[in-house]
Amino acid sequence: MADRCAKLSRKTKETDISVGLNIDGTGKSNIDTGIGFFNHMLEGFSKHGFFDLDMTCDGDLNVDCHHTIEDCGIVLGNAIAQAVGDKKGIKRFGSFILPMDEVLVLCAIDLSGRPYLQFDGEFTCERVGDMDTEMVREFFYAVSYSAAMNLHIKVLTPGNNHHMIEAMFKAFAKALDDACTYDSRIKDVMSTKGSL
Repeated sequence: MADRCAKLSRKTKETDISVGLNIDGTGKSNIDTGIGFFNHMLEGFSKHGFFDLDMTCDGDLNVDCHHTIEDCGIVLGNAIAQAVGDKKGIKRFGSFILPMDEVLVLCAIDLSGRPYLQFDGEFTCERVGDMDTEMVREFFYAVSYSAAMNLHIKVLTPGNNHHMIEAMFKAFAKALDDACTYDSRIKDVMSTKGSL
């Protein structure tokens, strides 16, 4: 089978981003977005999905973290779409319910080619570390639409804000790893239409 890797870059007046992704990796990462907590979340995504992820971003953090986080989501979503390729032989659907201490988060994915985000989670503080909590949804929105995936994230049991965000990123990683997994019973794409 062909390597499922992608290398992309995107430069605007607000951000300059480079991403390298191997979805059949071992969980190695080298991440520098300029936002410490966001780096930590992406490292967890890489580790728990067994994705090798290199990401650098030089963003306008003198303004705020919005452009950096949103644009990283756009480029990561594009990289996922490129690495997955024609989707032949993969399961297409993936889901995971992830506990983190008192918190429980569900993530479900359909690599359908039809972008959609259902995000059900509320935070009780404006920031965790140097990251605005309202940017968590914006990140997943950007990823889902750029990757053309149907993505559902739901906090089943809320708690500490750090725990909720971290559980979201890890559950997303596990669900995406599941959706990208090859199944020998699938000879083409997992659709009665014959394409995704």
